[in-house]
Amino acid sequence: MSEALLVINSGSSSVKFAAYDVLPDEALVRIAHGQIEGIGSAPRLKVWGSAGTALANQAVSISTDPALGPQEAFAQLFGWLRAHAGGRTLRAVGHRVVHGGEQFAQPTRVTPDVLARLDLLSPLARLHQPHNLAAIRAIAALRPGLPQVACFDTEFHTTQDWVAQAYALPRHLSEAGIKRYGFHGLSYEYIASVLPAHLGDVAANGRVVVAHLGNGASLCALQGRRSVASTMGFTALDGLMMGTRCGSLDPGVVLYLMTGLGMSVQAAEQLLYEQSGLLGVSGVSSDMRTVEASGTPHAQQALALYAWRLRLELGGMAAALGGLDALVFTAGIGENSASLRRRACQDASWLGIELDEAANAAPTHGPRRISTAASRVAAWVIPTDEELMIAQRTQAVLQGAAAQEVGASITA
Repeated sequence: MSEALLVINSGSSSVKFAAYDVLPDEALVRIAHGQIEGIGSAPRLKVWGSAGTALANQAVSISTDPALGPQEAFAQLFGWLRAHAGGRTLRAVGHRVVHGGEQFAQPTRVTPDVLARLDLLSPLARLHQPHNLAAIRAIAALRPGLPQVACFDTEFHTTQDWVAQAYALPRHLSEAGIKRYGFHGLSYEYIASVLPAHLGDVAANGRVVVAHLGNGASLCALQGRRSVASTMGFTALDGLMMGTRCGSLDPGVVLYLMTGLGMSVQAAEQLLYEQSGLLGVSGVSSDMRTVEASGTPHAQQALALYAWRLRLELGGMAAALGGLDALVFTAGIGENSASLRRRACQDASWLGIELDEAANAAPTHGPRRISTAASRVAAWVIPTDEELMIAQRTQAVLQGAAAQEVGASITA
């Protein structure tokens, strides 16, 4: 009987998923993907096939109950999968977990002890970690014997030197785990794995900066396809301006918010994570598409600030590498905003990027070079595939080939 792997990327009101067929030679082929959206309000299950067509020719409504919780949502998902699995059995579920801290540097089979330790990291990734772990608990309650594997966004950056991870704080704080971890590692790992196929071996193993630009955004400097530096640090709040997150900020601003303006810790946290970035500056939206379409002065200021911060951080990543051979755009904004890519490449012309305007503006999907043939530095768009990386890492754990095994799978 054939087997399948399920990959889950869980957020506050939506869950993205992908299902993979495990072939006899252990190769993975994506057979479906989709999302459960509107959890807690008007949830719906949407599924697409491998060719991108809607299965059953329509989105599937799973409930109109506004109180639908994660466990009920996953029950609906498992029910749909059983009905359309074609006799496959579910081997395991792999999860994106944003923060692994110092303890988890490899994909890990989830146990109650592992889950408890990951809970302690939730304050460091407040927009992601609690929802990642809620999905694990919900599935454990539904399928107690089903193996679940946590794959960490921080893992890819463990190759960085100490100096790239350190803060100028007293040593006892660094020994307590306060350092630059970096995030979006699953995305960067995928891009690193496919670079030779697009850039060639020499450029792929040279000095490459990958720009993961989505609602969350960061840059990663790669040398030899390994992480050398990243714009994100101890939390996923640092670095670039994002959809609702402020990015890099003078720590004194936080102190002033609380001591000068009387803001509580909780209010300051909400401001920095959920009310800043594109949303806060534009006053329009956290969605780049909406901000770009808006003609308001504040929206234009938000776009200018986004590009300025990207320019500064790209310069820092190039400095960390001692130069630049290639710049790669990925994730929602990086893959779809031609105007942002144009601005970024023009701002980086001093590094040797010469943009091919026609290639950049073409509505082509998939990997493509957007710099001219004469450009000293290559610029590319390469769609990311975090789900595939999670599936591969989960499979490796099950095979006992590449991960820390800690006991049996979690039970309810």
